[in-house]
Amino acid sequence: MTHGSAAPEDVDVLVIGAGPTGLTLANWLVKLRVRIAVVDGKDGPTVESRALGVHSRSMEIYDQLGVVDRVLAEAVRVQSIRQGFEHASFAAVPLAGFGRGITPYPGVYILEQSANERLLGDNLRALGGSVRWRHRVSSLEQTDGGVLVVVDGPAGSSTIRAQFAVGCDGASSTVRSLCGTAFEGTTSRQSFFLVDAVGVGGLVPASINVRLGATSFLLAFPMRPGDDGRTGHRLIGIAGDDDAPSTTEDSARRRLAEVFGVTYEDSRWFSTYRVHHRIAARFRDRSVLLAGDAAHVHSPVGAQGMNTGLQDAHNLAFKLDDVVSGRAPEALLDRYEAERRPVAVRLLQTTDTVFRGVTSEARRAVLIRRFVPRVVLPVAVAVLPRLPIGRRVAGYLGQIRIHYRLEGSASGRRARRDAVVGRRLQWTGENFDVLRSASWQLHLYAPDDAAVRRAEAAALELGLPLHVFDSTGSTPLRPGTLYLVRPDGFVAAASLPAGAVVPFRAAREGSPTSPAEPSARRAPRPLRRRRTARPGGAAGNEGVGGSVGGTV
Repeated sequence: MTHGSAAPEDVDVLVIGAGPTGLTLANWLVKLRVRIAVVDGKDGPTVESRALGVHSRSMEIYDQLGVVDRVLAEAVRVQSIRQGFEHASFAAVPLAGFGRGITPYPGVYILEQSANERLLGDNLRALGGSVRWRHRVSSLEQTDGGVLVVVDGPAGSSTIRAQFAVGCDGASSTVRSLCGTAFEGTTSRQSFFLVDAVGVGGLVPASINVRLGATSFLLAFPMRPGDDGRTGHRLIGIAGDDDAPSTTEDSARRRLAEVFGVTYEDSRWFSTYRVHHRIAARFRDRSVLLAGDAAHVHSPVGAQGMNTGLQDAHNLAFKLDDVVSGRAPEALLDRYEAERRPVAVRLLQTTDTVFRGVTSEARRAVLIRRFVPRVVLPVAVAVLPRLPIGRRVAGYLGQIRIHYRLEGSASGRRARRDAVVGRRLQWTGENFDVLRSASWQLHLYAPDDAAVRRAEAAALELGLPLHVFDSTGSTPLRPGTLYLVRPDGFVAAASLPAGAVVPFRAAREGSPTSPAEPSARRAPRPLRRRRTARPGGAAGNEGVGGSVGGTV
């Protein structure tokens, strides 16, 4: 399938699409020293974009990648959510501390997709990578050795041979189409408008404003200042049923003023679109994988889409690295779909349910939107932060409570969910710095001297770095228990130190370097001890074995 006499270009992974998902994947693969090429059919980076919320888990990934300081410098930190009905605005729900104590980055950060792409692109270039703009995939053929992809660029057609190709090319994915993968789901009958407005009146500043109505709704997000120095808001609302082509900015502007009492002086961008709720039938087809919007799209409720794509890429990068390097069999990539597709399914179900609730014109739904928030919000604001469920809600919204199903018993039954294993590592306030190494590692919390000695012996036998912390903090981490932590920060297994070697090897089966042959690229680090001043810790020291398999 080569064109002309030129030999195909050989890479390990071809990343198709340079949006937030593709750039995140490319950043990690280059950082892990995997040979890649990144192609995108667009003329250059996105200038206008719909996605804009960055949640706690994505901030943690940005920290691990080394770009979080720039995100913090550019993002708008949202102080509260203000719900209301038509012209009325109800009590504020504070967000700045939402998630405090469970993540280093509590709250919600507003940074539009184009800004995320810009900082990821800058970091990719700093790492030595690049994007080939105006390079569009025209054909894709899977072979025994991987994939052959023909790319049409400004200089003509060329062929790239890769061990794996990853489609990060959005909801209209060419990769997904060429693989014949179904994109199952529905498209809303309503059309929606989006406007980046400046000089906005009728909204509470520094807050996410959610206004519901009898036949409409409005989402308003505070934005960072533009090049002209003026701050603005991203406004999203219903344009109508089946009328996207006839919706103009003037008609949307009138609707905002009449229904919600919201006005604005000027706009930087106006667009209309439809909301899709769709998911790919599979995330892996032999040597081709899908991530981000190419794999799943849903409503903007909760601003979860871009974040889920970033986390798809984060999860997949380490698996590709292990397979390409030969440290793991190709079957490891099946775990990507097993872990990430259930997350997308749950997200699709949740956002679809909420979306139907806020857009329904049924009398009961309208009455609920008009009156329930007036009663519920004041109570929630006063009580929720003090209750355990408040931490759970913050965890769900921040995408830090995602759970990958443990591998079950030989009978195939689902193993009991564990509070730690199969989840992103619980944050104690001191234990995330070591995750920046992006390597498999062992963690031991609040141990006695005997547990430390046994853990050191297990670490040497497994060929993994050991990090010891004095406290479990206010987490379910168990004192004296040894934890196997994956490069992506998820806990793969737990055991008492004396019996850790066998279950940890099983948990790592087919994933990282074997202890007998450590990777030349990632040699074991010296044992490390970390002591914190935090008192206390959870009671109990029973170990739980198991490996991560995948679900929410």
